[in-house]
Amino acid sequence: MKLLVLPGDGVGPEVTAQALRVLHWFAEHRGLALEVTERGFGLVNWQRHGTLMPDETWDRIEAAEAILFGAIGSLDQQAVIPSEERRKGSLLRMRKALDLYANIRPIRLLDALLEASPLKPRVAKGADFVILRELTAGMYFGTPRGVETLPDGTRRGVNTHSYTEGEIARAIRFACRLARERRGHVTSVDKANVMEAGALWREVAGRVAREEFPDVTLEHMLADNCAIQIARDPRRFDVIVTDNLFGDLLSDAGGAILGSLGMLPSASVNDRGQALYEPVHGSAPDIAGKGVANPLGAILSAALLLRWTAKRPEDAAMLELAVDRALDGGTRTADIAAPGERVVSTSGMGDAVLHELSLLQREA
Repeated sequence: MKLLVLPGDGVGPEVTAQALRVLHWFAEHRGLALEVTERGFGLVNWQRHGTLMPDETWDRIEAAEAILFGAIGSLDQQAVIPSEERRKGSLLRMRKALDLYANIRPIRLLDALLEASPLKPRVAKGADFVILRELTAGMYFGTPRGVETLPDGTRRGVNTHSYTEGEIARAIRFACRLARERRGHVTSVDKANVMEAGALWREVAGRVAREEFPDVTLEHMLADNCAIQIARDPRRFDVIVTDNLFGDLLSDAGGAILGSLGMLPSASVNDRGQALYEPVHGSAPDIAGKGVANPLGAILSAALLLRWTAKRPEDAAMLELAVDRALDGGTRTADIAAPGERVVSTSGMGDAVLHELSLLQREA
């Protein structure tokens, strides 16, 4: 497996290093065939090369089977970089060019983290669902877009929310296939009551599910109601599928169930076998370099890599179990620690997961 590692900015290099330790463990102890190449991405490229995306890095991106990504710098950090350069070196360009249209964001609350959740245990206990976010169309890519000056001198910002039938249909198909492997229930989320693109989304979703996946239960839900239900009754969901903008917002709302975005992994895949894996959290420049960031989002992204790209579901399950056992044993980074609990560093959490992997290997 040709793996390209892009640690990125802020805490990205710190958490990515722990995910790489785990993958190298699987290479050493479980026979994972791994060819790793690492390249700078983001502000580090700008500082070293005067560009966010050197051509050689882009060539590596296009050739990679899997990309392990850390984080991109904040808007404040990028303010000095010309807008054209920001577009050239953006995640949006990578997603669009590689057609990584299916963004998989699992949200699973362990009993060990019930105290970290802001929701009451009777509401949150057992929450386990996936948000499938369409990633290459919608508000973030629609045209026209930009800021224009009107005749009276005032400025207007324009973004266009647009979807084709084909873009909707393939997202729905992906969600239904995913649901078949879980509990067979899909919630399709839109704003069909006020948006024409939302009405089309609902129509296409209903047709695809009805004609191609009669064994999957599909329900429609408005996005604002979905936000309420995620907080009110997260256990009702199995697979949520929605557009780019709503998926961005709702997955962060789902992350709040766990008490920290540092726990959330993601996988963005296309139909050609390429995928990008990254924790959902950002670059967190305020804690970068302090060794306190939670690496579990990155480590669990490595578990998704084992499942989706390496086609090693047993190893993926083993890694997820190792994370569960580390948390069950009381290992906590600062973001998920209750008052009075002992806190470990970023590398300390990596140590705990590797320790559990070694125990599981001996127990097998």
